[in-house]
Amino acid sequence: MALGTIVAVSAGAVGAVAAAPLVLGAVGFTSAGISVGSYAAGMMSSAAIANGGGVAAGSLVALLQSAGAAGLTLTTKAIVAGAGAGGVGAVTGLLRRFR
Repeated sequence: MALGTIVAVSAGAVGAVAAAPLVLGAVGFTSAGISVGSYAAGMMSSAAIANGGGVAAGSLVALLQSAGAAGLTLTTKAIVAGAGAGGVGAVTGLLRRFR
């Protein structure tokens, strides 16, 4: 693997972990709760309607709100880093094919 690819993949991993809290906040999953009128509020409304008025524990909405309120757990950081590294690695591989 070329040094440039290693650097790019590492940057993808670090960048994904750094960006995750910003993205969660931007879509409405904040430390103060779900923002009114946000994408997160729409998700919560849909989940509540589907579940007869409540958001199920362990659902995607519940997990995202937990991450927005309390931050990412070590396990979640590892998953996000892997996704970021994998995404950048895939793009780097595709770009190298077309050179």
